[in-house]
Parts: sequence; C-alpha cells; structure tokens
Amino acid sequence: MDAILLQILNGLDKGAAYALIALGLTLVFGTLGVVNFAHGALFMLGAFCAVTLNRLLTISTKIKDESVTFFDAYKEVPILEAKFPTWGPVIVDYSVPLAILIAIPVMLLIGLIMERGLIRHFYKRPHADQILVTFGLAIVIQEVIKHSFGANPIPQLAPDGVAGSANVGAWFGMGDNIVYPWWRLIYLGFAMLIIGATFAFLKFTTFGMVVRAGMQDRETVGLLGIDIQKRFTIVFALASVCAGLAGVMYTPILPPNYHMGMDFLVLSFVVVVVGGMGSLGGAVLAGFLLGILQSFASMTEVKAIIPGIDQIIIYFVAVVVLLVLPRGLLGRKGVMED
Repeated sequence: MDAILLQILNGLDKGAAYALIALGLTLVFGTLGVVNFAHGALFMLGAFCAVTLNRLLTISTKIKDESVTFFDAYKEVPILEAKFPTWGPVIVDYSVPLAILIAIPVMLLIGLIMERGLIRHFYKRPHADQILVTFGLAIVIQEVIKHSFGANPIPQLAPDGVAGSANVGAWFGMGDNIVYPWWRLIYLGFAMLIIGATFAFLKFTTFGMVVRAGMQDRETVGLLGIDIQKRFTIVFALASVCAGLAGVMYTPILPPNYHMGMDFLVLSFVVVVVGGMGSLGGAVLAGFLLGILQSFASMTEVKAIIPGIDQIIIYFVAVVVLLVLPRGLLGRKGVMED
C-alpha cells in the first residue's frame, strides 16, 4: 500500500503538468481551431521567467567578511541581501513563487504577440500548415533560449520552508514511513487551482459564456454584434499564461533546459487526443489518468516484467483508447472529422 500511494502521488504530480499544458492546447483548439505545436515552448518560457528572476535577484556584490579578523577579506553576496539584510534573503529564497508575478504579464504579452503576429494568418489554413508553422516557431524559441541560457539544465531551488518532505502516511493513517516532497504537493494543489479557475471562468462569467457560445457557433455569436475574435485572442493569451505558470512552478521539480518544452509537448498532445480534441474536461481527465499509468509503469517490479513499458505506456494507451473510442474519452462529434 505504501508503494501504491507513492505511485499515485507521483502520477498526480506528472498528470498535473500534462493536464495544465493539455488544457491550454485544447482551449486554443476549441476556440480558434488551431493546432498549436508551440504551446510546449510557452511552458518552457514560463520556466525561464523563473530562471531570469532568480538571476536578477542574485546579482552579487563584494562585501567585507566580518568573520575574518586577521586581514581584510571579501565575499560575494546578492546585492538585495546586502542592502536589505532582513527581508532580502527571504525574497531571494522565494524567487520561484515570486516569478509568477513576472510570468503573468510576460506570458500575456507573448500570447498576444503570437496570436496577432502569426496564428491569425492560419485560421483557415489546413491543420497540417498550422502544425508546421507552430512547430517551426517552437524550434526558433528553443534555439533562442539555448543561445541565451546555454544547453545545460539550470536548477531552481524550492523555498527553504517547503524544501523538505511531508509525512503523507500519517495523513492517511498509514504510519510515518511514507513521505513525499512538499513542493510536489504544492504543485499539485497549484495545478488544481489553475484548472478550477479556468473552468469557473468559462462557466460562470459573462465573458466565458460568450466564449463557450462562440466555440459552438461562431457565426451566430458574431451576428449578435459581439466581436468574438477579440475574445478568442484574449483566450489564447490566457492559455499562454496557464502554460507559463505551469512552467514556473515546475522548475524546482525539473531543472529548466532548452528542450523541456518539446519533451512535454509531445506527451501533452497525446493527452489531448486521448481526452478528445476540443474537450477541456477530457484533456484534464486524460492528463491525470496517463500520469498515473506512467507512474505505475515506471515501478521496478513492472519494468522487470515488461522492460521499457514506462517509455511506451502513454502511446500504448492512446492506441487502445482510439481504437475503442475514435473521438477520445470525451471527444465531441465533428471535431477534426472533416
């Protein structure tokens, strides 16, 4: 039972990242009809927002080391800590969650520029054209990041207050021998918050209701005098923010590198297809389901029976689901069937 609980938590952790990226992919496809293969790059850009803020906060200066009394010695400390010794270290320590404040406007701007500058020219083009141009954009962004930050992963630390592990076993009455990293639990809670906020926004706000109506029948909504295209542009920007925030909070779990966007994009697109193209609920459901299956497939006992199963389990499940349910788990009729 201990191993099962840990694998479920691992699966929910992975599934949260898949679900967040897949949610943005599905939101863009459902509103604009665009298959955005650059969405993984937005996840990566969010992660590098955290890297950039951390580097800015840790710009250092030399100060005299008072612990050395026999001669003058100097040490490197962040300028913020030198100027503000009380709360400067706290800000540096919490650079990852503080990066959310930077990522939101940055990702909104990137999303608006991407949609207005490129995506809108491909609305009526075949999906193959959309995939090619957005995949090309993703490669360009990837190479820019590689040139700017280098090819090696850049570790980001979780705040000291949540750097340890939680006694998860005690929560479930299973003893004190089951522990799980606090930051992974925080990431899971954060992902659930973003997913819940997205669904609440679309269901309970006037803006969201109009967007959902436009997803079903764009022409009729346009005849009512509503500029649905402007609202879809905003939705694209919000989807970019979702991907960026997912990347920011994932940095202590997976050190950012220039190809992390591609790594998650392929898996997340499989999640979208399994969940059903255009189905937001299907994307979230499939994300967590496949995350849990991948976690169990990575167990040593399972790999001993079926070597390499952890590498192919997601694709295997996708094949099985699509053979049984061609539209995916919660796919809508008529989506990408023309």
